[in-house]
Amino acid sequence: MSRGGISTKIHALCDALGNPISFKLTPGQASDLEGADALLPGLTAGALLADRAYDVEERVRKRLREANTEAVIPSKKSRLVKIEHDRDLYKARHLIENFFAKIKQYRAIATRYDKRACNFQGAIHLVAAIEWLN
Repeated sequence: MSRGGISTKIHALCDALGNPISFKLTPGQASDLEGADALLPGLTAGALLADRAYDVEERVRKRLREANTEAVIPSKKSRLVKIEHDRDLYKARHLIENFFAKIKQYRAIATRYDKRACNFQGAIHLVAAIEWLN
């Protein structure tokens, strides 16, 4: 991947306080599951809160069961047999959205100013470190 550009997706993991743990960049046309494939291995957490895009049995839910991690993921609307999730715990997913809102306060991140992915990821790490310290 050579460009950071306008359509780059930032995939992130945050802890229970909304502090960033890890990041992965993918091209804008890539599936959200590519971020999950990169971020889930080695994850040690009691629960993973994610949106409907991650409601996939083989690539997400099975991995979380094997890691003894609770999947707090709403079922996709197209799923025939709905899987229940902890609705009260899911309300804490706003922390990751808040993190993205914070890093987008920095113009270089919001406008994806850097053209090379390595530079863009470096800027994300710098901004995340600043937010972690605040």
